[in-house]
Amino acid sequence: MINDTLLTAVEDELRRGPWRLRFADEVEARFEEDTQRQRSRSMVMAGLISAIIYCLFLINDHSFRPDTFTTALALRVGVMLPFGMPILWWVYRGVSPTQRETLMASTVIVATVISCLILVESTVPYSYLDVFSFGLILLVGNIVYSLRFNYACVSSAICIFIILLFVLSYDPIPPEAKRLAIFTIIAQTLFTLVANYRFEQSERTSYLHVLKEKLRAGYYLKDNQELSRMSVTDPLTNLANRRQFDTVFPVRWQEATDKGLCLGLMVIDIDHFKAYNDYYGHPQGDECLRQVATAMQANSRDADLVVRFGGEEFVVLIANASPEAAKPAAERIRCNVEALEIPNHGVSAQSVVTVSVGVAVLYPKVSLAPAELLSQADEALYEAKRQGRNRVWVASAIDSSSGDNAIDGLSVSA
Repeated sequence: MINDTLLTAVEDELRRGPWRLRFADEVEARFEEDTQRQRSRSMVMAGLISAIIYCLFLINDHSFRPDTFTTALALRVGVMLPFGMPILWWVYRGVSPTQRETLMASTVIVATVISCLILVESTVPYSYLDVFSFGLILLVGNIVYSLRFNYACVSSAICIFIILLFVLSYDPIPPEAKRLAIFTIIAQTLFTLVANYRFEQSERTSYLHVLKEKLRAGYYLKDNQELSRMSVTDPLTNLANRRQFDTVFPVRWQEATDKGLCLGLMVIDIDHFKAYNDYYGHPQGDECLRQVATAMQANSRDADLVVRFGGEEFVVLIANASPEAAKPAAERIRCNVEALEIPNHGVSAQSVVTVSVGVAVLYPKVSLAPAELLSQADEALYEAKRQGRNRVWVASAIDSSSGDNAIDGLSVSA
C-alpha cells in the first residue's frame, strides 16, 4: 500500500541530523509496529540467557562467600527469578513499547539491588571484589537487552545511584578500591551507553532506508500495474481492447473445449456512426461511444468480456453460452442502447443512435479454430445490417462434426 505522507516523513527523517533517535509520530508508530515482534523475542531470549548466567554466579557465591550462600540463593533464585520470569512472559506475549522497555529495565535495576544486598551481607575478606562485576549488569541492560537509549540512560543512572549507596557505606572496602570500583563502573556505563546509542542509531537509520525502498517499490508496482492495465484497456471507453481480446479469446476457447461448454460471441456495430460523426463532430462522437460502451457493460454479465474492437465496433465474448441465452442477452444490449435516445440528426431529425448485433454460439472442437466463431459472428452482423439495422441476427451453429457453416439464422429486430 502506498502512503505519500509516510514516504515524505521518512525522507524528512533521513535528512535530519543523526543525533536524534526518536522519529516523527507517524514514522515512530510504523517503526514500532514493524519491529515490535522481533524485538520482543530478541529481548526475551537475551533475558533468559542473562537469568541463567546470573544464577550461575551462585557458584562464585558458594566458593567466595560461603557465609552468605543461603542468602544469595534465596535472593537470586527466590526473588530474581520469580520477578524476572513473568516479565519475560509478558514481553513475549506482547505489550506496548513503553511497557516493554520499562519492564526490561526494571529487571536490570532489581538485579543490581540484589547483587548489592548479597555484597554487603558478607564479611569474608576480599568479598568486596565482587563489586567489580556489577558492570556486567549494566552491560546486559545497555548492550545485551539493548534498551532504547532513553531507558538505558535512566536505568543506568538509577543503578549507579544504588551501587554508590551500597558501596560508599560498605566499610570492608578500602577507600582506594571504592574509588577504583566506582570509576570502573561509571566508565563501563559510559562506554556501554555510547555503544547503545550507536546500535539504536544504526538500527533506525537502516530501518528508514528499508522502509523508503519498500514505499518506493509500492509506487513502482502501482506504475507497472497501471501500465499493464492501460495496455489492455481502451482509453476512451475503459473497456477491454483488441489486445486483451486476442489474449483472452484463445484461453476461453481452450477452457470451453476442455470442459465441453458452449462459447458465444457478439459483434456489435453502431448504426450510421459515420453520419453521426460528420454531423456532430469527433468530440461528440467520442461521448457517444462512451455512452454506448457503458450501456453494453451494464447489460453484460461479470463473466463476459466486453471489448472495443475498433472504431464503432464492439464484441462481447460470452462464457458458457447457449443460443437460447445469447439471443436475449444481445437483444437486451440493443434495446438499452436504443433507450439512451441519443439523437442522430446526421440520418434524420427523428433518428436515434442504435446498434446492430451479430451473434454466434458453438461448442469448440479440436477441428475448429477460434477464428471460426469470430467469422460466424461477423457474418451475422452483416446480415443484421442487410436486414435493416437496429436488430439482432443469430447465426446458426457450426456443425462440429464437419466444420461446415450453416447459412440460415434468426433475426430479432425492433
